[in-house]
Amino acid sequence: MRGSLVTKACVAASAGGSLVLAYPGMGRMNELIAQIKAQGSINSTIRHEGDLITSGPILAPSPLDSTEVIGDLVDIPDAGLTVVGRSVRNILVRAPNEPAEGTDIYPSIDSVPDMGTPACRADVCCIWWYVGYDMYDMFTARDGSCTKAAQAAIRLGFHDAAGWSKGTAPIGGADGSIVLAPEEMARRDNRGLAEIVDQMQEWYDYYNEYGVGMADLIQFGATVAAVSCPQGPRIRSFIGRIDSRVPAPEGLLPPVEGSAEFNIELFVNKTIMPNGLAALLGAHTTSNQRFVNADREGDAQDSSPGYWDTQFYRDTLAFPGGDPDVFTFQSDVNLSLDPRTGPRFLDFARMGVEQRAWNAEYAREYVRLSMLGVYNINNLVECTRAMPPAYDQEWWALRRRVKRKVPSRFSEPKKPREEEVAPVADSV
Repeated sequence: MRGSLVTKACVAASAGGSLVLAYPGMGRMNELIAQIKAQGSINSTIRHEGDLITSGPILAPSPLDSTEVIGDLVDIPDAGLTVVGRSVRNILVRAPNEPAEGTDIYPSIDSVPDMGTPACRADVCCIWWYVGYDMYDMFTARDGSCTKAAQAAIRLGFHDAAGWSKGTAPIGGADGSIVLAPEEMARRDNRGLAEIVDQMQEWYDYYNEYGVGMADLIQFGATVAAVSCPQGPRIRSFIGRIDSRVPAPEGLLPPVEGSAEFNIELFVNKTIMPNGLAALLGAHTTSNQRFVNADREGDAQDSSPGYWDTQFYRDTLAFPGGDPDVFTFQSDVNLSLDPRTGPRFLDFARMGVEQRAWNAEYAREYVRLSMLGVYNINNLVECTRAMPPAYDQEWWALRRRVKRKVPSRFSEPKKPREEEVAPVADSV
């Protein structure tokens, strides 16, 4: 029966009492929404109190969390897991000592072997450092915010991976088909992705001879884009997915007018539970709509576009009385008001600029999303060390030392002069 899994989770949540953080009844929920609406603008300072302002995952376990094991890991016994297989499984089941954000990085820029050399070919992750630089250079604007190319790369990662469900497996998922199977780009759901698809194809054409696959390129691009945004998470990245030219099944992407019931069930069938869905939706903090309402083309989904923050949650909860320049999807409003997803909107909204919990939750759910339809997880290689760091001057200075290998298909703001290093605001 449709809804049985979520219904059981809600029953468990109700019975568990203190197990679920901030799981109020609808009366209390309406009161909290009213409080957030009263705060209104980006200058809001709604935060959790005291012990909740800590690093790492700080939200209490809940039956509405995503914990299902996926892919080939379902059938592999503990003794047969590789280091990567075990790490990914731990992330999937929310093991407390396995974060989904990573700090592993090449010791210095000069420690990366030259591209195309035997030393670089011997290190699976070496070429991905060069890919990451090309992407980072394109994904960061002069003021330190993330560009439209970054925003599109995040959306592309979602659209490729989310073309999978339990009912349609093993077809679809994070397999590169959104670029490799032209039928997918003819679908209404994928409007607005043409430029980033062309960009991915150019990167693929350039880097494929070095072993770079399309499925990995798309997911790596989504994680590089996230960390390119000020305050964005540095999500652990894994390489070795198998490309496919078979188009993903249709009807697996969330409609912007969809009911909460429909979209929650859509994601439950991807193994993503309501709390995970609420966390992933926060990526709308960097998005702009182009086709939902042609009269408002380019309008952002929160009042701080280009910055990775929790303002999306506050702006969505404030609808329709919030910032008139923010374009809020009806599906987001529906989910913000549903008792299964709404409490997480409130949790993230009250955190204000203290967004470490959301980053941790987003990273964990994005690792899951990026593994949908991947049946060789146990054989992947972790290449988090090839990821750009969160903003620092050394990477900005690289613009003087490393020439971009592949030109951009996006119109870009003027880059900093050689003597300039672009600043990033401490808060937004």
